[in-house]
Amino acid sequence: MSLALRALFSRRTSEPSVITVEFDREVYLVQLRRNRLARRYTLRIHSARREVVLTLPPRGSLKQAREFAQKHGAWIAARLQRLPRPAPFVDGMVLPLRGLDHRIAHRPHARGTVWTEAEGEGDARVLCVAGAAPHIPRRVRDYLKREAKRELEVASKQAALVLGVTVKRVSIRDQSSRWGSCSTTGVLSYSWRLILAPPFVLEYLAAHEAAHLVEMNHSRAFWRQVERVCPDFKRAKAWLDAHGADLHRYGMS
Repeated sequence: MSLALRALFSRRTSEPSVITVEFDREVYLVQLRRNRLARRYTLRIHSARREVVLTLPPRGSLKQAREFAQKHGAWIAARLQRLPRPAPFVDGMVLPLRGLDHRIAHRPHARGTVWTEAEGEGDARVLCVAGAAPHIPRRVRDYLKREAKRELEVASKQAALVLGVTVKRVSIRDQSSRWGSCSTTGVLSYSWRLILAPPFVLEYLAAHEAAHLVEMNHSRAFWRQVERVCPDFKRAKAWLDAHGADLHRYGMS
């Protein structure tokens, strides 16, 4: 970065990181991001975090940023309203586990932490949570992460065995921009939210990331490796395209 740009950025360290936009008697928060490569003001919606982000060019002013955001107030409101509604982990809410609906049932006096069971007519699926009510969100999230790690470790090692490669380690994160990633050192990282999807989707992602240990790209050769492990991978890709974004709403307050 040039000295002129360094000076420009240093003069703006006191500018706010968030501004507000008012539209139709509602107030929306807009995150500000400065990008030295940007040539104009741009707005985007980060659907997983339900955030509005306004990118400013290096010489953009806060006044122009406010005007630009306010001018697009209707667009911001419409885009946010189209996002799936948050589904916090509370007693009585229904979440998918391995693609099947489970109702959270608070069992304050029971021993243990989180477990599944069938309940009532038609063997409805229940996710039982022991302990005090304020602990429900954390306990459910921790349970889902443990289940995701366990199943993704198994699926990743099975895929690696077929491909003749070695997985060094599997880590679980809450990635909002990707479902998985693969490092050159053999570490595979996944979003824990894959445990909410049907098993064939989770198995596809394991095959996808393990295949990167053979081909660190998305070439035809890479997809041939994926197909070796997961012949039905196109079905899983189609499911993620149609339903993947919805998985990010679970656990949101």
